[in-house]
Amino acid sequence: MPDLNSVALIGRLTRDADLRHTSGGKAVSNFSLAVNERRKAGDQWKDEAGFFDIILWGQLAETLNQYLTKGKQIAVTGRLTQERWEQDGQNRSKVAVTAATVQLLGGTTNGNSNTAQKPGAAPPDPPADDGFADDIPF
Repeated sequence: MPDLNSVALIGRLTRDADLRHTSGGKAVSNFSLAVNERRKAGDQWKDEAGFFDIILWGQLAETLNQYLTKGKQIAVTGRLTQERWEQDGQNRSKVAVTAATVQLLGGTTNGNSNTAQKPGAAPPDPPADDGFADDIPF
C-alpha cells in the first residue's frame, strides 16, 4: 500500500500572512493557524488550541495574501513537510503544512465584515434590482 501524507485544518490566523519571494522570483507566504479543540476533563469541558505553521506557494500565495489577516477563519488542505536545519551545532527540525488549497471562511474575531476588500477601496455596489417584489406571497 502506498504512503499517504494529507492534512485538512480549519482555524483562525494568529497573525497576518508574510509574503516573500525566493531568489528565483517564486512567491511564498507563511502564516500560523490556531485550531481549537474542546475536550472533556472530568465534569468540565476544556478548550485547547493547536498552532500550525502554514506555507503557501506561487500564484495562490500572491492572490490570497491581502485576505490572510489575523483572526480570519480559513480551511487549509495540504501535506506535512519537515524542515531540517542546524543551529548552534544542534540539529533542529519542525513540521509545517504545505498548503495545496486555502478556502476563506467566516469573518474575523474582531467583528469586522467577512468581505475582504483592499484598504481605501470603495464599498461594493448594492445588488441590482432583479424586478421581483420583496414580498413573496408563499
